[in-house]
Amino acid sequence: MALAATVPGRRGGSLGGLVWTLVRTDFKARYHGTPTGFAWALLKPVTMFLVLMGVFSFIFAADPNYKLNLIVGLFLWDFFAESTKVGLASLHAKGFLLTKARFPSWVVVVASAANPVITLLVFTATITAFLTASRHPPSLEALGLFALYLAQLFLIAAGFSLAASVLFLRWRDLNQIWDVALQAGFFIAPIVYPLKILPERFHIYLYLWPPTPVIQFSRAVLVDAKVPTLRAHLCLALVTAVILGTGLAIFRRYAPRAAEYL
Repeated sequence: MALAATVPGRRGGSLGGLVWTLVRTDFKARYHGTPTGFAWALLKPVTMFLVLMGVFSFIFAADPNYKLNLIVGLFLWDFFAESTKVGLASLHAKGFLLTKARFPSWVVVVASAANPVITLLVFTATITAFLTASRHPPSLEALGLFALYLAQLFLIAAGFSLAASVLFLRWRDLNQIWDVALQAGFFIAPIVYPLKILPERFHIYLYLWPPTPVIQFSRAVLVDAKVPTLRAHLCLALVTAVILGTGLAIFRRYAPRAAEYL
């Protein structure tokens, strides 16, 4: 409840101030009282990386880039999974704000991804430094494309979160359904296995799962120093636009009555 008093209204403060208040409050609430604080956000994917590397590095020992591909895939997946889960429940968790102050309700949904975004930015700096130290520094073009992929992954997650946040207020089983979908999606996306081990005719089906092209394109530019084709980039842009547009349409349809279901 204390946050409501600090949230600026449409007349009393800027939108940027509102976002900063939500991000700062969420960050403090999530890591308050933990000795290692924000480090926990990095420890989870790193621990998973060590476990999976210990198991699968023997199976894919012939691939010299397996470890790098694994850690890139894990951190991108962790961002997608975490941001969509918190986005789904964001309006329900902070619904009291909608009745205490006047501001665009979509801000709550988008700002909920702040902690996953911070984790992803720390990872980006770390993997860039590691590649540079290992004498395989990514080019400026590669870093620019990687930033583009991260932005598209954020928009994909935002599109889902916008739609799911208002639907969750009506159908509370949606979070359980999404948890199951994420568990299955972890193995649909080529995270722990190279995509090339599957027959090429099946690749298109894996690319229908939005995290797959982002993971594959990021690995291509960072690890393999290869730029995906223009057609591939256009397909990813189309998928991003469709998911974001659909999420916005659903949000606009149901958000005006969101307070009735809180």
